[in-house]
Amino acid sequence: MLTEILPFRFELDTIAIAGASLWSLALYLGFSRVNEWVIEQLNRWFNFAERSLYTSQSEFEKTRKARESQNAFYASLFSIVPFLVVGALCNWGLEISLGESWGISTGILACMGAGIYELGRRDGESSD
Repeated sequence: MLTEILPFRFELDTIAIAGASLWSLALYLGFSRVNEWVIEQLNRWFNFAERSLYTSQSEFEKTRKARESQNAFYASLFSIVPFLVVGALCNWGLEISLGESWGISTGILACMGAGIYELGRRDGESSD
């Protein structure tokens, strides 16, 4: 449908998109502590940047709770971007070295391994 609207043609490599997405999910799960750190840093930066937009302290305090919640949501969304970039690089490296289909199959294995690791890590934290 999109190709009918645009006057030019472009092709999306669905294998690369799927492989990069799988690797991104595996990295996101496997490095959850890094993910939490990235979310915290983005949240701090969003709050700092938004604070500079207000000249009055009373006006800033009036809507502070809602804005901080919104900034936490945005930080959570944007924390995916570094993992997408690194996941795309991992997939690209595998495609170069082993071939196109290996990016998807190893991405699935990495997702399963990272999911099991994350479950074990959370179980270990809850039992302490």
